[in-house]
Amino acid sequence: MKFLPDQVIARLQTEMQTPDLSGTRYRALKLLGHGGMGSVWLVEDSILHRPVALKILSVENSSLDLASRLTQEAVILAKLEHPGIVPVHDAGTLSDGRTFYCMKNVEGQTLDQHIADLPLRQRLQLLQRIAEPLAFAHSRGIIHRDLKPGNIMIGAFGEVLVMDWGLAKVMNIEATAASERSSTSSNVTTEEHSHLSKTITAHGSILGTPGFMSPEQQRGDVQAIDQRTDVFGLGSILQYMIGSQTVARPLQAICHKAMADDMGARYARVQALSTDVGKYLDDMPVSAYRENLFEQTARLVSRNRVAVVLVLAYLFMRLLFILFSRRG
Repeated sequence: MKFLPDQVIARLQTEMQTPDLSGTRYRALKLLGHGGMGSVWLVEDSILHRPVALKILSVENSSLDLASRLTQEAVILAKLEHPGIVPVHDAGTLSDGRTFYCMKNVEGQTLDQHIADLPLRQRLQLLQRIAEPLAFAHSRGIIHRDLKPGNIMIGAFGEVLVMDWGLAKVMNIEATAASERSSTSSNVTTEEHSHLSKTITAHGSILGTPGFMSPEQQRGDVQAIDQRTDVFGLGSILQYMIGSQTVARPLQAICHKAMADDMGARYARVQALSTDVGKYLDDMPVSAYRENLFEQTARLVSRNRVAVVLVLAYLFMRLLFILFSRRG
């Protein structure tokens, strides 16, 4: 019996996996990766002559429920027009019946790869930039609920992108629909948003990634999920960024407040978490930590070193002047 060489087997496997893009404007170039619902392919747009990414539902996941979920993920992304969220260009169905959507191809590193050699200060600045697209999504009534380092991309020019909105939950349906109806580019109805919310939250009750899921996600308490769920996820990313480093108490307190088991004890919004991180970076008091008198004094001295040195130098010179005056 003859065995096929490994490279031949690998080529055959790739050819079997390659999606049938006949009837579309796309030509498959290479597989970028696999996800929970399907795969992502780098393809060429034959009309605009540019590389883009196609997220395609896998054959084994081609149920109506998951097809609807993938479509609704595309719908969510299409409505979140923000520099920190990957834009969607197209969506549809392949000749074999599988659902797909087309998005910008992002070149860069995931957060865990990018921060490997970064000092803590730059890591914290990155966290603030992650909070920006999240705050925008929350203002549109969208909760990500799968925040983790692997879902944050740092582009080739330093852009920060929040990826993979497949587990997103739609909140505040009527307010979101009203906001979107006021936009000239939107004609989505409240009924469509209601369908979107039900579709996104219906597939299973425990959704998220172990190690980054909030307690309410672990309990499967879908009704409790709100902005504070993403606050917990962002706090988990902060904890990941800190790692085993020994950090100051205010930063520890920020992390603990963001990841509090009790939702009421967390930051109410990601902007509040980002603001506290900014205050920490600026050597200002943070809302998550109450300083004692010694810490307040030490911080004030640290922030006003030049003034303190000048005052001490003045007092020292005055003391010398007084001592020499008495001797004279």
